[in-house]
Amino acid sequence: MASLDFIADSHPTAPDSVRGITSGPPSSEAGGILTVDLAALVSNWRALGHRAMPSECAGVIKANGYGCGIEPVATALARAGCKTFFVADLSEARRVREVAAEAAIYVLNGLIPGTPQVYAELRARPVIGSMVELAEWDAFVASTQWRGGAALHVDTGMNRLGISANEAAALAPRIRSENHGITLLMSHFACAEDTAHPLNDRQISLFREVRMLFRGIPSSLANSSGIFLSDNAHCDVVRPGVALYGVNPTPGKPNPMRPVIELKARVAQLRTVAKGDTVGYSAGWTARRAARIAVVSVGYADGYPRASGSSDETPGGWVTVGGKRCPLAGRVSMDLMAIDVTDAPELRRGDFVTLIGGDLDLDAVATAAGTIAYELLTALGHRYHRVYRTE
Repeated sequence: MASLDFIADSHPTAPDSVRGITSGPPSSEAGGILTVDLAALVSNWRALGHRAMPSECAGVIKANGYGCGIEPVATALARAGCKTFFVADLSEARRVREVAAEAAIYVLNGLIPGTPQVYAELRARPVIGSMVELAEWDAFVASTQWRGGAALHVDTGMNRLGISANEAAALAPRIRSENHGITLLMSHFACAEDTAHPLNDRQISLFREVRMLFRGIPSSLANSSGIFLSDNAHCDVVRPGVALYGVNPTPGKPNPMRPVIELKARVAQLRTVAKGDTVGYSAGWTARRAARIAVVSVGYADGYPRASGSSDETPGGWVTVGGKRCPLAGRVSMDLMAIDVTDAPELRRGDFVTLIGGDLDLDAVATAAGTIAYELLTALGHRYHRVYRTE
């Protein structure tokens, strides 16, 4: 399988290079290797788009492309035909604009006071989430005649960002009669991963009513899991995020997404501990037999969850060695963690164990740590050597 490394200060004219992306240290020096399969990511985007046809399939690439690297992710999706991206803030919008010159870029966290001109310079579109934001945006549009577009966020049940449905209803006649530069009407599911939750239908119904007041403006409601709820959730644009990166958007059912990342950690040392010896901080894990321990060069500073550690009372996470599952031994520390490899194939110093990949997918690792795959992905560290596969 061909691979492409994105390295710091890549020459801007080099084939397939993306400025501003770092692979971290050379593979020969790194404690871990993170592989991002961009071909799988593109395949996931196409599969989600096919499911939501004829709606447009956008790409949510906030949080540094969910930890995978915003520039390589944006580049891969743009080359595949993705025309609309959603990011969290202006700094992310700026990075996307450098590699996706023609894309529509929506900024989800709203309009920071005094920033409309920055949006115009970047040709980015704020997602307006309050009447105060709308007033500032209206003033900017009126004074500059800028027509770059913005989204209007209507809250239908999340109670986070967005104007209320009543505010939207009062605003609709003015939006229809005046040019406010609104190019998208959107809302956001609160419980889409739980297909039986009654709030889903309430949000779909309420958003349908709001959409009728804003006829002629494209609309968007469905996130990754929302795409799998019903066709009624698809509207004009779907906004998959975490599913693009291989996380299961249908919890409790087989994952329809291809895995995108693989994470391996280098063995720094192998040691034998006697029965009754303890391993790690607080001496919380005790060897119940003579054990072979592999200490690997990844820890919570690299984004591997500290909560994955184990103790005598609580089993923790797992890694795989030659296809064999091996449990963590003791706490995950800042830069290191210990693995009980007694029953694994022979290891040597410098070999690698698999922390994420194969049977240990993102959802499984996150569950073992008592967290969610979103958190695991977005915490991926910068000390890994990163390899971006394109085929």
